[in-house]
Amino acid sequence: MDYRQYIAEKICVEGMRTEEIAALLAVPPDPAMGDYALPCFRFAKVLKKSPALIAQELAAAIAADDVIAEVSALNGYLNFKVNKAGMAQDVLVRILREGERYGASRMGEGKVVCIDYSSVNIAKPFHIGHLSTTVIGGALYRIFTFLGYRAVGINHLGDYGTQFGKLIAAYKKWGDRETVEQGGIHAVNDLYVRFNSEADEAMEAEAREYFRLIESGDKEANALFDWFKSLTLAYVQKIYDRLHITFDSYAGERFYSDKMEPVVEELREKHLLQESEGAQIVDLEPYGMPPALILRSDGASLYLTRDLAAAIYRYNTYHFAKCLYVVAYQQNLHFKQLFKVLELMGRDWAKDMVHVAYGMVSLEDGAMSTRKGKVVWLEDVLTRCVEKARAVLEEKNPSLENKDEVAELVGVGAVAFGALCNNKIKDIVFSYDRALNFDGETSVYLQYTCARAASVLGKAAAEGLSADTVPAVAPCAAEAELLKQLAAFPKAVEQAAEKYEPSVVSRCLLDTAKLFNRFYLECKIMQAEGDVRAFRLALTKAARTVLKNGLALLGIGVPEKM
Repeated sequence: MDYRQYIAEKICVEGMRTEEIAALLAVPPDPAMGDYALPCFRFAKVLKKSPALIAQELAAAIAADDVIAEVSALNGYLNFKVNKAGMAQDVLVRILREGERYGASRMGEGKVVCIDYSSVNIAKPFHIGHLSTTVIGGALYRIFTFLGYRAVGINHLGDYGTQFGKLIAAYKKWGDRETVEQGGIHAVNDLYVRFNSEADEAMEAEAREYFRLIESGDKEANALFDWFKSLTLAYVQKIYDRLHITFDSYAGERFYSDKMEPVVEELREKHLLQESEGAQIVDLEPYGMPPALILRSDGASLYLTRDLAAAIYRYNTYHFAKCLYVVAYQQNLHFKQLFKVLELMGRDWAKDMVHVAYGMVSLEDGAMSTRKGKVVWLEDVLTRCVEKARAVLEEKNPSLENKDEVAELVGVGAVAFGALCNNKIKDIVFSYDRALNFDGETSVYLQYTCARAASVLGKAAAEGLSADTVPAVAPCAAEAELLKQLAAFPKAVEQAAEKYEPSVVSRCLLDTAKLFNRFYLECKIMQAEGDVRAFRLALTKAARTVLKNGLALLGIGVPEKM
């Protein structure tokens, strides 16, 4: 049962819809005040009454029933206490019945959400700066799928531009196939870095000519480019596998090279295209933005040109309800221009396009530059975190089996959670020590809590005890608080989708783990007897189910033991 929805349906406030009231219901900081509370302050102006009087009148109009045990008014708040025994039955039975589908819904059935994320650059290794777009996009992909949408994951490859001419020029001058095959993407990147540090005007001209050959379909130039691309995709796939990231499309910038001209022609036909210093622009100054550059003075296209073509292709192909771009906040202006130009072109679906902006990720020792070769590779961060996780596990549990497999789950999960535990717009400074803290707000803490619950359930199973029955037991305070938190999980998943914010799920899981550990310490589980023990085992299994489901949405695995 959605307790917020049930309570909201009992409240009648002029001009307010049930959904609006449900959104206003909060959990009081002190459980003694109630399980849910409605602040009445925002109604005062409309109803021309004091918040205290409004709360009193609403309380008098709502009768207690099987779900709502008590209604009261205090200092402008309308407080509700729910029937704890009934809540226990409702919540636990539902979780045990639905299992890994608990929290899922069909709200998005028949709707498509396109999600553009990760967007790796061909011939460049994955650096730590790609972490957020990759794991936030991957989490949103899983969350929308969980809610019944058809999610389309798009890796908009950076596979177009003069840098590929530079790579071919560098390879021709300094490279050889055997060395590059052995060194893979890092050998290719070394050539790129060397070109930028040593190239003279003649080599720059040669690079431009090689890029022209790529565009004109030259067999040798395109064979080299395709080779660089295959090395890149083989490399990034290993990282995607570790992070549990998948895509449905790898259509990148190059894919749209033959789809830009119709867009430019449409802009011209609709009198949106203007000439400015030889370049072709769309004037956006009336909308508070600088001009949108469509074609350079030499006729070359830009990111915006290709993104316009990509947006139109995606709508025509998928007929999306939403199209999300998980891209750093530095590109805010780019996406405002993109959406506005599409709107001016008469695409009414431009309103359904969303820039999911996020902050930057760096290590404690600072920033990165691919051109200068000063960059922190994501694979190195993952490997180091896994190594440190293994050392921690060795210290805490020397007899643990499958340490390497557990260390992989813990280490990789810690890196991903670092970009998923706080509001996505915040800049992040990643710390290995913080990420692997068993007691902090980390994925390790969540995984350890799951392992603790699994240990209890394992001991119960060994004694022939079931965790699948829910006796009629009135829960104590610690149990009731945990139950309320478990009941909140489905709403947290929905809010994560509505706000494009996976950290809503992360925060819900951290609160769940905190309340489970309080329950674990205060309530004897295996030492209890009869119905109380059976109830607590069911509650333990339900808590583990919620934690495991939530971590799965974030792309983080759960070991059985730690």
